[in-house]
Amino acid sequence: MFRVARAGLLAVVTIGLTACATAAAPDLTAVSGDGASIETPEQPLQCVPYARARSGVDLYGDAANWWDLAEGHYARSSAPSIGSVLVLTGYGPGRGHLAVVIAIDSPRQIRVDHANWLSDGRIYRDDPVVDISTDNDWSQVRVWDARDNVLGSHTYIVRGFIGPDPDPARDRLASRE
Repeated sequence: MFRVARAGLLAVVTIGLTACATAAAPDLTAVSGDGASIETPEQPLQCVPYARARSGVDLYGDAANWWDLAEGHYARSSAPSIGSVLVLTGYGPGRGHLAVVIAIDSPRQIRVDHANWLSDGRIYRDDPVVDISTDNDWSQVRVWDARDNVLGSHTYIVRGFIGPDPDPARDRLASRE
């Protein structure tokens, strides 16, 4: 009898721990674009110079290359932080997009400012971005479509989040010299 009870207790604990480790999928119907806006600048903007100016991450080159360019210069993370640059891919070969994290609404939703999101040269402010990855690891996201006031249906691959702080490894190497 004791063994049966102990086995049952072990099964309950195992199921409970599994439930704790698995994050619930985000409720995409609850995502709201309240506060999201679009601005039309005098001259059309691209995401790279806009992200550089807003974040202070001083990198150049195509958005698709920023993740690799940041290595050794800026902190890189798989988790968002305010002021960091979100690096997206999944548009086609060699194409990417950058956005600056301005708020963290929940463990699965952030808000970003970015330019040229829909290839129109405009500035998109306070756009929700939702982590839809099954492992809750910010590897896949959906982005708000402020033109239609809905969460976009396309899934984008996230390379990660850059800076704005220097790469800690660079600081350790400099202190050894």
